Amino acid sequence: MLSYSDARQKVIEVARDLEHPLRRDSIEIENVYGRVLASEVRADRDYPPFDRATRDGFAVRAANLAQPGARLTCIGELRAGGSIDASVGARQCVEIMTGASVPDGADAVVMVEYSRREGDMIAFDRGSHTGENIVPRGSEALSGDLLIAPGTRMGYAETALAAQAGATRLEVFATPRVAILSTGDEVVDARSAPGPLQVRNSNGVAIEVLARTAGAETIQLGNAPDEMAALRKAIERGLDADILILSGGVSMGKYDLVEKVLSELGAQFHFTGVAIRPGRPAVFAVCRGKLVFGLPGNPVSTMVTFELFVLPAIDLLGGAVPRPVPILRAKLAAPVHEKGSLVRFLPARIEWVGREAHVTQLLWQGSSDIVTLAAANGYLVVGPEEFEGAAGDWVDVLPRRGAL
Repeated sequence: MLSYSDARQKVIEVARDLEHPLRRDSIEIENVYGRVLASEVRADRDYPPFDRATRDGFAVRAANLAQPGARLTCIGELRAGGSIDASVGARQCVEIMTGASVPDGADAVVMVEYSRREGDMIAFDRGSHTGENIVPRGSEALSGDLLIAPGTRMGYAETALAAQAGATRLEVFATPRVAILSTGDEVVDARSAPGPLQVRNSNGVAIEVLARTAGAETIQLGNAPDEMAALRKAIERGLDADILILSGGVSMGKYDLVEKVLSELGAQFHFTGVAIRPGRPAVFAVCRGKLVFGLPGNPVSTMVTFELFVLPAIDLLGGAVPRPVPILRAKLAAPVHEKGSLVRFLPARIEWVGREAHVTQLLWQGSSDIVTLAAANGYLVVGPEEFEGAAGDWVDVLPRRGAL
């Protein structure tokens, strides 16, 4: 049985080798957040395009302020976007605002806090040095420099950078299409009133949210019963998408039929189990040239395995580099004892005490316990051996995406 890191790497290798043409869209910059850039963005001019003041104060020649107590004549004012005809000469200064272009002749800006106005004269309480409080022209980027490379997922900073460079219509990779199919005779639509032995389809909704926030377009196929012909028909519909995600039907029970149907359809299995809890019976295959994930039916298992295995596939089929598993370090807030055999992802609450992250394992009722998962903002990650952790011990934690 593969470790979760080996299983994840297998997904990445298979997805990279898949013959999947990356489609492209051209969209306005207001709609680009979360999309993956398909063409580069380069600087259309130097940035900043002029020597820029970073403080409100006075533009001076630093040599005139070699010693504190200098008094200079103020010959004008400069606000952001403004200009002045005069050049700063010996014993002169210009009042300047943050973001304004430093006038000719000046090579430093002294903050207004270190000055006193005495009529037309400005007295300075401290000296200065060349370059003080100035960002030189072209120090952020030179005209023609690469600002954003293809394959970058556009966040707010990247979007602002593209706008600054005038790239207001961008070519991005089309989002991969993900079909979602739940299974099980006991599962009913989330909008239905369940019978006494039925459960609402929370998995289908959760996977749809997870896939959309990962950058995919979703196709909801509903639920298939535990019957070979009906399940096969639903799976064949799902294979029209780029990725098919099934939840349930992947364990060893008599009515766990997903692997049997996929085998009949000619699927090539890359793993049918992973050494983790929850999520051990996770399945990954390629069927008719499409990536197929069979995730366990218990909701916590579904969500953990999606983050570990489906997320990198969505990244790659959307033209992006796979996001790493963001495992961090935190201190145990209370002792933890866990028996060994598998790597465990245990619902937990991560909080900060000063600058240190502290984590508390939450009491849960197993991998069907969504109530506890909703109260958690991450997972305590415990290795396969028996674990005995004391309060204050450093441990691994995996934040729940979007919860921190």
